Amino acid sequence: MGPSSTLTVEWLPAIISTKLKKFIIIALVSWHLTGLQSKNQYNMEKVLTDSAAIAAVLENDYFQGIYEGDLEKLHRVYHPGTLLFGDVKGQPYAKTLEQYLDGVKNRQSPRDSGQPFKGEIIKISVVNSIAVAEVKVKMYAFHYHEFLSFHRIDGKWLLVNKMLTDTSE
Repeated sequence: MGPSSTLTVEWLPAIISTKLKKFIIIALVSWHLTGLQSKNQYNMEKVLTDSAAIAAVLENDYFQGIYEGDLEKLHRVYHPGTLLFGDVKGQPYAKTLEQYLDGVKNRQSPRDSGQPFKGEIIKISVVNSIAVAEVKVKMYAFHYHEFLSFHRIDGKWLLVNKMLTDTSE
């Protein structure tokens, strides 16, 4: 057992440091990089999935709700505590969600007026459970440029803040 103990104690570390050390380091680095790549791929897929979900909310409920004057669709989009800020025709604009929806309820919808309407998604940025969508909405004589803040609550993307400016001249 003596020579065996000597081999284990004295020779094995030398073998590891000369032959296996590079292999072990390369294997660990490769494993780490594969894990990072896998994690980055998962994160990218998650961002794309979340971006698609937000785009669907914008296209199916937000833009359609505005165009049709459909309060039910708009209620699905907005968190109840949403605030809206910006400027319209150079004048400050600040409303609660209730005030905004009351205005939608009491105006003729773009659809019913026969006026042109266009909603366009410019960009969606997602980080974990928060997101910002940059959109443009053209309706009546207004050309709105909007930044819409979203938060994923109970698995659903809800609009929690709306910033807008009227860019028409």
